Amino acid sequence: MPVSNYDIVIVGAGPAGLTAGIYAGRARLKTLLLEKLIHGGQVMTTDLVENYPGFPEGISGFELSDRMRKQAERFGLEFRNGEVLGLEPGAEGHRLHLDWEEELRAGAVIIASGARYRKLGVPGETALTGRGVSYCATCDGALYRGKTIAVVGGGDTALTDTLFLCRFAEKIHLIHRRDAMRGEKFLQEQVFAQEKTGKVEIHWDTVVEEVQGKQAVEALKLKNVKTGEASSLPLAGVFIFVGITPNTGWLQGRLPLDEWGFIITHTDMSTSIPGIYAAGDVRSKLLRQIATAVGDGATAAFAAEAYLTEHRRK
Repeated sequence: MPVSNYDIVIVGAGPAGLTAGIYAGRARLKTLLLEKLIHGGQVMTTDLVENYPGFPEGISGFELSDRMRKQAERFGLEFRNGEVLGLEPGAEGHRLHLDWEEELRAGAVIIASGARYRKLGVPGETALTGRGVSYCATCDGALYRGKTIAVVGGGDTALTDTLFLCRFAEKIHLIHRRDAMRGEKFLQEQVFAQEKTGKVEIHWDTVVEEVQGKQAVEALKLKNVKTGEASSLPLAGVFIFVGITPNTGWLQGRLPLDEWGFIITHTDMSTSIPGIYAAGDVRSKLLRQIATAVGDGATAAFAAEAYLTEHRRK
């Protein structure tokens, strides 16, 4: 099996991974960034990013990630597509096993593999995914022009995508299991403004018990968690935004994870294993935003450079 050696291997090409690549490239370290899908991560599904500093009018997720990639390429970062199947930490370097016949060895590894959308886990959800069940408003929103749909959730993503879907849908039912939203107050204000127009109807203290339909979504079975009242809501589609699950399945038993599967790190993004760092949505932290992912990536690359310098002195 061929073996390739690098100073740093970065796993994941979202904002955290791309920023780490920029900093590692500027440090003139031989660095490889691996991504199993496309660069940009979840930001690629964001129609308009309004809270990233320096863009007062906002910027599309695609353009922002594309700019980050071009900047990283300018500093010599190497990109390759592929999935990491396993990690073997070692005192003299770390080994990464890929989904093709090659092994990578790196003095330091930065894990920025991100997270994926969490599912409700109710009957009908999986069977109707892609047939009315969606986790990406920018991908599928235009399919529901003039139709009645639902959004499930109460965080920033649910509120942002509700506002985006107002461009297409005739009516949006926003379903939230609590009696207050968790998202930014600015976003809440915009959603409440849409509620006043009749465009959005909010169902408080409500959960989805089943996604109903034969060939496509036809209705949701709902339950009010306070009164126990059950109801059926006819609609053409449902967008689910109820949190994220970290992409750490390939790390089980290799690194300490918190109870939700996120990587536990120190403030310098280092893990309990020397030379292995984590950045972005994949690590255990308070806030998961593009701005914090960028900060994580920069910190991880800087710390990895310092680690490699010190390690080589020994």
